[in-house]
Amino acid sequence: MRKPKIVVVGGGTGLPVVLNSLRNQGAEITAVVTVADDGGSSGVIREELEIAPPGDIRNVLVSLSDMPQFYHDLFQYRFIGAEKSFSKHAIGNIIIAAVSEMYGSTFKAIQTLSKMMKVDGHVYPSSEEPLTLHAVFKDGMVVEGESKIANYKGTIDHVYVSNTYNDELPRAGRKVLKAIHDADMVVLGPGSLFTSILPNLVIKDIGEAIKETRAEVVYICNIMTQRGETEHFTDANHVRVLHEHLEDKFIDTVLVNNEPVPENYMNKDRYDEYLVQVVHDFDGLMKEEVRVISTDFLKLRDQGVFHDGDLVVEELFRIVFGRRI
Repeated sequence: MRKPKIVVVGGGTGLPVVLNSLRNQGAEITAVVTVADDGGSSGVIREELEIAPPGDIRNVLVSLSDMPQFYHDLFQYRFIGAEKSFSKHAIGNIIIAAVSEMYGSTFKAIQTLSKMMKVDGHVYPSSEEPLTLHAVFKDGMVVEGESKIANYKGTIDHVYVSNTYNDELPRAGRKVLKAIHDADMVVLGPGSLFTSILPNLVIKDIGEAIKETRAEVVYICNIMTQRGETEHFTDANHVRVLHEHLEDKFIDTVLVNNEPVPENYMNKDRYDEYLVQVVHDFDGLMKEEVRVISTDFLKLRDQGVFHDGDLVVEELFRIVFGRRI
């Protein structure tokens, strides 16, 4: 039986967890990575070179790479105590920026580095132009820039993206649409709802492709609510927001963690953006017309709360192989 074709869409730190486990299970993987990040090392490189931010791309490349561990560590290493121009930059970000400049294309840089790093799968930027994320709040305020959105005290109504350095409409990067149409499964998340997942889906042709694909569309719901984004959200609220942005009930299945997070386990200083565990609203999920798979997806480590990639992928494989019967 051929490997299932699984497209994973998102960004941030949650995406590599699932990708790494998918690689270990032998899926044919395509990662579609957001290019709307404008904070930290990625934001500085993006602004100075006018290229797609490399941080999320770097994490995905490493998660799918078969390089020896030393090279993984080197690619992820950040300068400490260096001069201001290098401080907190990840070496992998600088390498991606250098190869992008050499080839005049982030897409070509990613494909070249994928070969060098022995990446098992395909990595595509959601757009080949850096994008700016705009959040429109319920009170009418519009905040521009992914890194600034969580700082505004309000409730987000919706988000949209624009090309950062030209007035053209954002469009999907090459091979992204074909990957979505050819997939057996499209996985959204885990990751920040408004700043990691939706920046990809609100690119019009990507949103249309996900609505049109015959693949099973699976959303991995976050375990914790997030400051400035999903405060007081239930799992049904997460799904409703996704459906409202694409004006269609396009999600087929939602994976929900039902294992309680131990009280006082999380280090609130280290993980200060995460608030409380997402509340379950099964009636609300039924109204969104999705299948709900609720089980233990929880992994506790380093006083933080994460998805257990192996448990998530075990469930994804049950779904994708079940469709073939």
